[in-house]
Amino acid sequence: MLHYKKDYVKSHEVMPGYRGRFVHGDEITVVHWDIEKGNSVPEHEHHHEQFVNCLEGSFVMLVDGVELPMEPGDTVVIPPNAVHSAYAVTDCKCLDVFTPVRSDYVFE
Repeated sequence: MLHYKKDYVKSHEVMPGYRGRFVHGDEITVVHWDIEKGNSVPEHEHHHEQFVNCLEGSFVMLVDGVELPMEPGDTVVIPPNAVHSAYAVTDCKCLDVFTPVRSDYVFE
């Protein structure tokens, strides 16, 4: 069993305006994002299934050309290899869950 305290998980800015705290298990990666208003994630795809949970603020996901506005409590499930992008309408907090582990998000 592992127990991660928020204040001890280092934050990393992986793209402008997107700072994340990354926790990895054997099969999943969980990311707690702090996102600045107006910043976007460019269109991309990956082999991971992804759950995006909006915790605070207003966020928009675009998945396979469909715009999905998100408010606190909303979740979008992105299947593997789906083309998607996103942008922050306001300052936001989001929680992402990926399976399998996002090895590109493993930081020393």
